[in-house]
Amino acid sequence: MIAVMPTADELLRTTPIFSRLSPADRKTIAEVSRVQQFARGETIFEQDSPSDAFYAIASGRVKIFKMMPSGKDVILEVFGPGDPLGAVAAYMDRPFPASASALEDTTCVIIPRPAFFRLLETQPSLVRGLLLGLTFRLVELTNRLAEMTGGRIEPRFARLFLKLASEMGRVERGGAFIPLALSRQELADLTGTTIETAIRTMSRWQKEDVVRTEKDGFVIVNRPSLEAIAEG
Repeated sequence: MIAVMPTADELLRTTPIFSRLSPADRKTIAEVSRVQQFARGETIFEQDSPSDAFYAIASGRVKIFKMMPSGKDVILEVFGPGDPLGAVAAYMDRPFPASASALEDTTCVIIPRPAFFRLLETQPSLVRGLLLGLTFRLVELTNRLAEMTGGRIEPRFARLFLKLASEMGRVERGGAFIPLALSRQELADLTGTTIETAIRTMSRWQKEDVVRTEKDGFVIVNRPSLEAIAEG
């Protein structure tokens, strides 16, 4: 059976930043929005491209990454359902400062920039919600950059897995299962290190039964050990 893609109105109704809109306002936005699905690994938007629309994740997970002057990609954040993408760039009419690509099959509601501005002008509660969400993300990004530029590598890995567990972990498979498949390169990009270090760290944790790598994600087997490493 072929899955039917939800309509923009259905997705807006279940996406937190839009769920409190009145049915009439939501219908107005839905009429000018489009729903787009992205396969794992597919680019959603590229760094320095025009920010002609505002994106909201309805389902799936997206990595935000930036190419550094050295040519290396650094993952700045991982966003999930309900998170906005490109809101600041769209608001300021500036190119996207970083790229976005799907970490897994992802569905986004895409609102053209003019409609996005009309929404902000007529919905003060949405403006407040967006500001709160963006401020929280800015604090997280600041903390992430601080972690990536100092301190030992292994605690960075431990803090990353504890954060992912708090956001999406569920108790199964003999521990806390994180249903997000990340390559060793992506783990290296998220922690500001090399793929060789990521391979060594994850191999050691696998042998020591701290974190187990599985085809569709990771299992934190020994959380107390991981928390101790994070404090190191």
